Amino acid sequence: MSTDSNLGARLRMVRRQQGLNQKELAEQIGISPSYLNLIENGKRPLSASVLIRLAQALSIDLASFGASDRELEAYLGEVFGDPLFDEAGLTAADVRAFAVSSPAVGEAVMRLYRSWLEARHRFDELSARVSGQVGPGTELATQPGEEVNDFLQRHGNHFPDLEEAAQRLRRDARAHDDDRYQRLASWLETVHGVRVQWLAVEAAGDLLRRYDPERRILYLSQVLAPRSRHFQLAHQIALLQFPDLLDDLSEDPRLSGEDARRLVRITLASYFAGAVLMPYADVLEEAERSRYDIERLGQRFRTSFEQVCHRLCTLRRPGAQGVPFHMMRVDIAGNISKRFSGSGIRFARFSGACPRWNVHSAFLTPGQIRTQVSVMEDHSVYFCIARTVQKSGGWHQPQALHAIGLGCDLRHARRLVYADGVEVGDTSHAVPVGVTCRLCERTGCLQRAFPLSSRRLEIDENSRRVNFYGGGSQE
Repeated sequence: MSTDSNLGARLRMVRRQQGLNQKELAEQIGISPSYLNLIENGKRPLSASVLIRLAQALSIDLASFGASDRELEAYLGEVFGDPLFDEAGLTAADVRAFAVSSPAVGEAVMRLYRSWLEARHRFDELSARVSGQVGPGTELATQPGEEVNDFLQRHGNHFPDLEEAAQRLRRDARAHDDDRYQRLASWLETVHGVRVQWLAVEAAGDLLRRYDPERRILYLSQVLAPRSRHFQLAHQIALLQFPDLLDDLSEDPRLSGEDARRLVRITLASYFAGAVLMPYADVLEEAERSRYDIERLGQRFRTSFEQVCHRLCTLRRPGAQGVPFHMMRVDIAGNISKRFSGSGIRFARFSGACPRWNVHSAFLTPGQIRTQVSVMEDHSVYFCIARTVQKSGGWHQPQALHAIGLGCDLRHARRLVYADGVEVGDTSHAVPVGVTCRLCERTGCLQRAFPLSSRRLEIDENSRRVNFYGGGSQE
């Protein structure tokens, strides 16, 4: 029997999100509405058998159902760590109690905080425009990207229906490795009546792919590398051949609007493309054989370093799982443009990431893989690798340089070729890493950029610490 008081509140939130009343859900799982009401209000424990039936009725993952409150607590800690709430004097215990007792309100607070951040960014950008510091074409901040990250996290970044659809396409189109481009292009023309036409770099500009539905032409830029050409063909096939499937998967009540749903559809089409180029069973077998050698996997499936990293994060099929990885992509300024946590590690959601992560130092050695054993504040330890990836369109076009970070819980490190020669059993030399400065208790960090939100900053002109925010007392 579960005695976690948060499960009832979490159940009520999920039920409401799916548009069910207590009577409807109770009928589906074979209990009375009054008993369900007692469970949701924490007055009756949630038995294992009822929990399993609830998971089936609501299509939720049991593993993530109980853990979601801890994720909410962590994210709320980051929200209330903002200087905006300094005078409130909230403690970690206050945040924990709030997340446990009112998860729906907690998620509403997160949405409100995110909207406030966007409004503040909009105000700053509009002020800059008025002052002439920013041109009129500057884009304003939007939130759909964050919603996509949350969507992938809720699904564990694994979509069985898309895996099956990709497998069918590979079989029907005979899109094997040797003649992949020709097979996919022929499939577009014979099945969908779409011709592929190349655009010269001068005509394409920054356009990589564009589909003209009236003329039934798919335009691809000549700047695309072969692996990217295959990916874009498969992506377009997903949009043309499986629109209903993409629509069904993107009908998530937590998505705020049409912009977020469109972005989710694009993300799912990219997932499909990756599954076409790298079939699940083949990738898992080769990954285990090569001990997750990313470059070897890229050579085997003719895909890029980043594409392989993405695919490794999707190997979550029950009974045939790969190493549970987390992944992040950052630019040289430290902005996180992609993130997914399959390992359980926490990423900063509303603020900058810890500079001690090796994904940042990867820019010092472009193209080389760097390894790191990282220990978090909760004493969880991870084995991480990082490498830069570069995109360039030519001599006169600026190069885009990003760093990809991939990691797993330390107990899986020996399954990775990159752990050879690393003393993973000895964590005494592990690099201390935090989520973000406002929450990190390591006040003596040389790279601390902001004060800890739970401590009152004390200024002493007669002393100097390793960083300006090292002192302070507990609130």
